[in-house]
Amino acid sequence: MWDDETRYAVIRGKDARYDGQFVTAVRTTGIYCRPSCPARTPARANVTFYPSAAAAQRAGFRSCRRCFPDDAPGSPRWKVGEDVASRAVRLIDDGVVEREGVAGLARRLGYTERHVSRVLVDELGASPQALAIAHRLHHARTLLETTALPVADVAYAAGFGSVRQFNDAARTAWALTPSEVRRRAGGTASAGPTTLELRLRHRAPAAAGRTLAFVGARAVEGAETWDGRTYARTMRLPHGGGTVALEAAEGHVRARLALADVRDLGAAVARCRRLLDLDADPAAVDEALAASSLLAPLVAAVPGLRVPGAVDPFEMVVRAIVGQQVSVAGARRTLGTMVERFGGVLSVPGEASGADPGVPSVPAGVGRVFPSPEALADVDPAIGLVPQARWRAISAAARAILDGSLDLGPGADRAQARAALLAIPGIGPWTAEYVALRALGDPDAFPAGDLVLQKAAGLDARALAASAEAWRPWRAYAAMHLWTAVTEGRIP
Repeated sequence: MWDDETRYAVIRGKDARYDGQFVTAVRTTGIYCRPSCPARTPARANVTFYPSAAAAQRAGFRSCRRCFPDDAPGSPRWKVGEDVASRAVRLIDDGVVEREGVAGLARRLGYTERHVSRVLVDELGASPQALAIAHRLHHARTLLETTALPVADVAYAAGFGSVRQFNDAARTAWALTPSEVRRRAGGTASAGPTTLELRLRHRAPAAAGRTLAFVGARAVEGAETWDGRTYARTMRLPHGGGTVALEAAEGHVRARLALADVRDLGAAVARCRRLLDLDADPAAVDEALAASSLLAPLVAAVPGLRVPGAVDPFEMVVRAIVGQQVSVAGARRTLGTMVERFGGVLSVPGEASGADPGVPSVPAGVGRVFPSPEALADVDPAIGLVPQARWRAISAAARAILDGSLDLGPGADRAQARAALLAIPGIGPWTAEYVALRALGDPDAFPAGDLVLQKAAGLDARALAASAEAWRPWRAYAAMHLWTAVTEGRIP
């Protein structure tokens, strides 16, 4: 569908569902916008379309000061894809280029730098470095507009090597200096806070409250809390610990972050977005699933339902293994004991360290991080808590993560990850599919052996797997609709 005439029809209709999927550059003004920009629609002859903000910036266009196209939700194309470009974009969003450079990005993908650059230029119109700069600018703007960090600290936190480099990139992309951006937002510089509040935008419709309720119902004491409205948890981030409190709001999810190191802002935001599936394309998912007589009433009842992800892939492996054939309540108790025995103590400064007045500090009730692979790699399986076979599976998965034979990160090859999971004794098809659904963000993952799904559909595992073929490539969303309908009593 994505020919230029279709794109022009989208911008004429100001359709916000397509924000983030492409940008519109106007040659007469030198500005690029999101599809739903409220400004007058430019003449077709003056418009060029680009697949990303980085591509528009590379072509010499500046960001619109009215619609802020860089603040749009991420493209679902890169979220769900399994090709090299999609995997690369997910890694760039997680801050890999800032931490490891383009060489590190290529190494994680298993290709040469030259090949990765060629693929990204062909697919997104920009090199890995240009995409990383656009990523840095997005988070720099967030810090300028929502915190009182000095500009020099913002540059460092966003991943720029110097203030001069930041200033040059800002002038090119925004036609404004960082200080001018801050003044327009009404902010002033002061000692840097460690807590900040952000809006995580998404496409409508979005049943964000139900997604939070799903993860909240599985909250593990010590590392997570859920009060029926706000879900809070700890995170292990590249440069230190962090916490986040998430709450559904109109048109976005409110995120209150506390970070030990503000350089982790980009990674923390990316992980929160994956946790709540905020870059999904609900229109495409709902349209496809509504063709099923079984799913149509469920989609109509809850449009825009998302598939919860994970902030830590290894954590999701442990959850899946512990949750084999036990209740949610039983799994929570066991996992809570694991966090108490093996989880690290959280270290995140709060309001006393200079946070803005009125900005929440570390959420109450979360003081420990989920156990790391290092902590569980050599646990004596005879210690109890779970059957010895499950302890051996957990430790084997931890060792596979540590030696690199199991990659569940944002740039992972999903087929290889499934194979690596299934090679671990104690991990079967249900566990591998559940991990693929949650940790890998695979939109087509489907644990057909799940007893709740079978009961909800009124089918045995074989018949359910056969019926689910018609739901591709959105079987994970079908599973969420069935699970949610059972939980809410809409399916007895």
